[in-house]
Amino acid sequence: MLPDLVLGKLAALAVLSPAVAFAALGAFLLLLRTPSERVVSGVVQSSLAISLAASLVVWGSSVAAPYAFLPVELGHWFEASGYSFDVILLVDRLSATMMVLVSLIALVAGRFSVAYLHREAGFARFFLLLALFSTGMLALVSAGSIDLLFAGWEIVGVTSVLLVAFFHERAAPARAALRVYVTYRLCDVGLLVGVVLMHQIAGSTHFGEVFGGAAWPGTAAAIGAPGATALALCLFLAAMGKSAQFPLGSWLPRAMEGPTPSSALFYGAISIHAGVYLMLRAAPVLERSPAASAVVVVVGALTAVHGTLVGRVQADVKSALAYATMSQVGIMFVEIGLGLYWLALVHLFAHACLRCLQMLRSPSALRDAQEIRAAHAGDPLPLLGIAGRVLPAPLVRRAYWLALERFHLEALQQRFIAAPLVRLGQAVDRFERRWVAALSGVAERHPGAARDDGRAHGERAGAAATAGAPASVGVAASTVDAKGARS
Repeated sequence: MLPDLVLGKLAALAVLSPAVAFAALGAFLLLLRTPSERVVSGVVQSSLAISLAASLVVWGSSVAAPYAFLPVELGHWFEASGYSFDVILLVDRLSATMMVLVSLIALVAGRFSVAYLHREAGFARFFLLLALFSTGMLALVSAGSIDLLFAGWEIVGVTSVLLVAFFHERAAPARAALRVYVTYRLCDVGLLVGVVLMHQIAGSTHFGEVFGGAAWPGTAAAIGAPGATALALCLFLAAMGKSAQFPLGSWLPRAMEGPTPSSALFYGAISIHAGVYLMLRAAPVLERSPAASAVVVVVGALTAVHGTLVGRVQADVKSALAYATMSQVGIMFVEIGLGLYWLALVHLFAHACLRCLQMLRSPSALRDAQEIRAAHAGDPLPLLGIAGRVLPAPLVRRAYWLALERFHLEALQQRFIAAPLVRLGQAVDRFERRWVAALSGVAERHPGAARDDGRAHGERAGAAATAGAPASVGVAASTVDAKGARS
């Protein structure tokens, strides 16, 4: 067991190493010129290697002392109205395991990207975002307070959206990134409310104080059942959005518009499991609230069934892997809701490694399928699953059709969530315009008035041209008339 001071420095080094690489590379790109691909990839990969080495030492120490629970104070970020934002890392079995996983997967994805994105115009941009993502994810999994966890959570969300829209020259990646962004924004309200609730209910946001300072998964939190239920449900709402749980997971296959390495990093291995980590960290709160645990089990089970049915009928590899990931993450939530926290952590680690490999090899999946089919040429087709043999044929056909349509979740979200929010925004905009006009004493100008003026202006110019006058004369006359009317 290493001294606490050394462990704290190593944990800080693991988090800050990619942050330093991001700052140095970003400043160089902003102030000077884009360096070579070798320099860009070398800086980021070196920082991730340092982070991995430090994380492995921290993890080994946590294995040697399995009941370690070490808060690492790095100082104050800011103070306001009697509240100080303390930057605190937490070294225990959960955070150390996740730090190793994050730094390892990020390093593997970065090494793969060197050849995959060679001579790509956004090569430096990708590695810059990779360093920022690694910083946010390491801060998230090693955070000793929910405040720092929220900061890392938002960094991960921003980099996810930017990498989904990496090929922004096409419209599809931009639309997919917008869908991811909207889902994240709506669900992150749950985490923000959870931060406020933890402040109000427990009087602190430090995990060591709220959860009792016991080794993970710890005992039940020392807060009342109603408060624990409200806090757990708020955190679970945020986890549902980040981990693509039913019915909020329709954005996940759309997010595959990004480069294959980012798909493997975000939606195969790391980012998609951020919600699972959040609920694992909140295990003491779930122990206090059986109702919230039941909700986690139900949502996870529905997600597993939905992801399995839809994933089996997908025509492209990445969408099939996306829904397979969704179903496995749903099973992890079921395990968490049942109190099987260690099983969920092992499941998370193994699934992240497997899915990262499958995502990185997805361009070769078609060749693999052809080789397997050629090897089994002439063999009888495999039998249908148990459901296909037991259920009535009309029900099977209906389920197949619904799975092809992805159970119409996108249309339902558009109709009952997106469209009402758009109408609400438009109503608020109209109210704001009227209120500003009333306060300023200026007549309100309808947003479509400018378009109407432009249309009338074009009609006058066209009439002048038809009458034989040059269009410029008509334009000039209309301008003079407009000036005279104003004077």
